Amino acid sequence: MKSCLECIPCFVRQTLDAARMATDNEELHERILKHVLSDLQEIDWAQSPPEVAARIHRIIREHTDAVDPYRDIKDHSTRKAEELCAKWGGASLRNGDSFDKAARLAIAGNIIDFGAKRSVSDDEIEAAITDSLDAPIAGDGIAALQAEVEAADSILYLADNAGETVFDRLFIGQMPREKVTYVVKGVPCVNDATLEDAQQAGLTEIVEVIDNGSDAPGTVLPTCSKEFVDRFYGSDLVISKGQGNYESLSHVNHNIAFLLKAKCAPVAEDAGCEVGSLVIRIRKTTNSK
Repeated sequence: MKSCLECIPCFVRQTLDAARMATDNEELHERILKHVLSDLQEIDWAQSPPEVAARIHRIIREHTDAVDPYRDIKDHSTRKAEELCAKWGGASLRNGDSFDKAARLAIAGNIIDFGAKRSVSDDEIEAAITDSLDAPIAGDGIAALQAEVEAADSILYLADNAGETVFDRLFIGQMPREKVTYVVKGVPCVNDATLEDAQQAGLTEIVEVIDNGSDAPGTVLPTCSKEFVDRFYGSDLVISKGQGNYESLSHVNHNIAFLLKAKCAPVAEDAGCEVGSLVIRIRKTTNSK
């Protein structure tokens, strides 16, 4: 998915948010913003939004010593998700259709996104989880996703945000775990999950967890490690969580199940749904690459 004009305000807002988390120095905020605005003038619109965002966060790291400015937010999101998982996850999965309910919770957890939004309140997260249990699913549906999971011998599950990881753990618990490898980012970027976040969510206790070697808030394959790319194309099925992964992989020729909450108009339009929808889109490998 290519960047568009509507992405620019989001890039600028994200720059200020991250800069202010990285440092209290207002002069540095101004310097970072001017650097980013200058860089955006040269943007290649064929790039996906995660590719542009990765450049922004590299600029912020150039100007500050902050390695993971969203660390406190990520820790809080994981604690809140654990609380909600205990409240909704156990009760909802004791009855039938556990795959359906776990999938809904995992998709709804994608609301915990500080790249797409300035802030996400605990009340918003709880409302999204509650509403997900009977909300319509745009796209191919949960039955189609379950059939893909059952047919695959190897599944690469691409994480999106910290906190959301807790609901990923719940969903992976409804799959044959020996099939699943969970993938996090190689370098902290926005509130995307890293190995530390996967460990906090208990994912390292149930499945293999690897990183993709990249600092992009998505899965930009040219920036990923060769080891990851080999695993990506060697998998029978990729489960891709979130907007950033959708934006960077929607054109890729492989068996990919996109699970996300459409949080902005460009993504919703590309995915063929309304803003706010829970989405499952399944892309099948074609003969021509």
